[in-house]
Parts: sequence; C-alpha cells; structure tokens
Amino acid sequence: MIYVGAILLVVVAGLIRREPAVDVSHQVSGLHTVGVLLLLKAFANGCASLTGVEAIANAVPSFRKPRVRRAQRAEVALGALLAVMLLGIAALIEKFAVAPADGVTVLAQVTRASLGDGPLFYVVQFATVVLLALAANTAFGGLPVLAELLARDNNLPHFFALRADRQAGMVRHWVGERPAGWRWRAGLNGFGALLTFVAAIVVTGSKFGEGGWLIVVALPLMVAGMEWVHRSYARIGARLELGRTPSPPRPRRSLVVVPVHAVTRLTRDALSAALSLGDRVVAVNVTHPEDERQARAFVEDWDRWDPGVELVQLFAAHRRLDEPLLTYLAEVPEPHVFVLIAEVEPEHAWQRMLQNQRGAVLARALRRRTDAVVCRMRFRVS
Repeated sequence: MIYVGAILLVVVAGLIRREPAVDVSHQVSGLHTVGVLLLLKAFANGCASLTGVEAIANAVPSFRKPRVRRAQRAEVALGALLAVMLLGIAALIEKFAVAPADGVTVLAQVTRASLGDGPLFYVVQFATVVLLALAANTAFGGLPVLAELLARDNNLPHFFALRADRQAGMVRHWVGERPAGWRWRAGLNGFGALLTFVAAIVVTGSKFGEGGWLIVVALPLMVAGMEWVHRSYARIGARLELGRTPSPPRPRRSLVVVPVHAVTRLTRDALSAALSLGDRVVAVNVTHPEDERQARAFVEDWDRWDPGVELVQLFAAHRRLDEPLLTYLAEVPEPHVFVLIAEVEPEHAWQRMLQNQRGAVLARALRRRTDAVVCRMRFRVS
C-alpha cells in the first residue's frame, strides 16, 4: 500500500504541477529509433507485472469463503491499480518529456520532476526497492500452492500437498463440465491462454541470450520428471486397486517374533505386547557360536523365568543380527508375521549416542527384504 500510495502521489502531483520541480532534460541521452525488437523487449519486461495476477489465481484456495468471489475482486482491484499507475506515469512521461538515461530509471526521473529532490523522492525510491524485493519473493510464496496443485494430480510427491485451475486448464474444465454459458467462458480463458503463449514466446526470444535458455532446458526436464512421478503413482494406485471396493477383510493366522538378548523388564513388556498381537509368539535370540557359555546362561535364565513363550536360538557366524532372523522368517508357516523390536527410549536426547542402534538396523533390513510388519516398542526410562 505504501508503494501504491507513493506512485499515486507522484501521478497526482505531476498532473497538477505545470513545470517540473527539477529539470530532467540533461538526463536524456542515447535516444534510438523505436523498432520492433525494442517493442518486443519492452513487452517482455512488462509481462513481469503479470506475476501478481497469476499469484492471485494460484492462491484462490487461500482466500476466505466465498473464495472465488474474493479472488475475483482482488484481480479486478489489481488490474485497476495497474491501469491507473501505468496510464498516470505514461502521461507524466509525455508531459515532462522524460526519456531513457544511463544510470537513472524513468520512474526516478518522473518522481524527481513531480516531487523534486526532497524527502518524498527518497520515500518513493525506498518503496520501489521494497516492492521489488517482495516481487522477487512472489515465486517463493506461490510455489507451495502450485506444488500442492501438482501433487494432487500425482505430478509431484504427495508430501508437497500437505498444504482453481487456470488458463488452458479452465478451458478443459468448461469443455468437460459444460455448464450454462460455458462457451464464452471457454473462449475467454482460451484467449487468455493464447496471450500467455505469445507472451512466453516473446519473453523466451528476447531473454534467450540473457539466461532464458536455462528455462528452455530446465522446463522440459521438470515436465519429464513430473511425468515420471505421475507414472509411479499410477503404478502404485493400480497395485493398491484404488477406486475399487476390496473384498471383506478376513483374519489370518499370525506369528509374532520378538528378538531378545536378556531376561529383563523390557523383555517382559515386549512379550506381553506380543501375546496380544498374534496367535503364536516366538522369542528369538541371536548369538555367536563362540559365545556358547553366554548362550547357555541365557537359556538357563529363560527356563528359570519360564514366561510361557517359545524360545528359538539362532547362531550367526559373522555376528550379524539381521541375516539369521531373515532366514528364520523365510521358513515360518504363518502367512502374516509381526516382528516386535523392543527399544529403550533414553531420558535425554544426548543419551541416544550411548545406544547400539541394533533395533534401527534390524528394522531397516526387515522392511527392505521382507513383508513382515515391523513394530518398534519404546520403553521410556523416565
């Protein structure tokens, strides 16, 4: 609002003033004949103002209800402000005979001619700098909304959607839905899409040597990446039979495997949870052949405790915890297997470095190489 007020002040003051407050004729230099290329470049630079219009279109879901009506009013207000400021500045350029000059913007010349070199001149310049900084942030502000829309259509990973079609998309909408008066709406949106296409061609051509080639290269790669993401989601959806009603669920005989290495309260709580999960519970202890005395002592402790749960001892020649368990799970008859991994949740975050991370390693291997349901049970020390 400060920028809009400043520009309107410049326009009003300039239209009222009969003579420029400061002579700007000495700043006129290097005038050239206006040709087609110059007009196209000016058109390309002017298209930057359209980013505000597109930002409002992308942000329709962010408006309060009624969203569409509020967004339409915002678009009309923005268009009116742009028209008033553009026509006003153009009139002042004609009135004060302002022309391009090296090192001084046309807006600065118009402001100096209207308001002089006083404090108001610097207020307008500062407001312009702030506006340009905010305009550069438009892409960052609009990207989350655009990413949400793309993610809904399975063109980006779905975590981008944790947050109104436009132009050519609106044409498809009107043609597909065909409500009352859809023809003129489709024609209007189609005309807008055509203008956008022409603007894109002009901007690309005029800016190609100034870095526009990067967009020409990057955009097809981005589209190809989105197509790959879309196909991936389509395959997952087909595998999950999305859109189809599945058959009723049926209970399946299940096995709960609990890795254990000592008779402790943690082992007791893990077995108690396992007994409520499945039909059969098996405690699995993995040990090394050289640790025979330790393995025998563990079995004696287990028999003395007698928890009423079957104990299976597996021997790992290379001291690997995951390989023996994976081999065992491949041979069990139950079609549905749970693996319950009991872990200690430390009282303080820094104490995590004291843990051996065996549970994380085992869980990662099980999820990657088996269809077992991995449950990690936390035992809180505090």
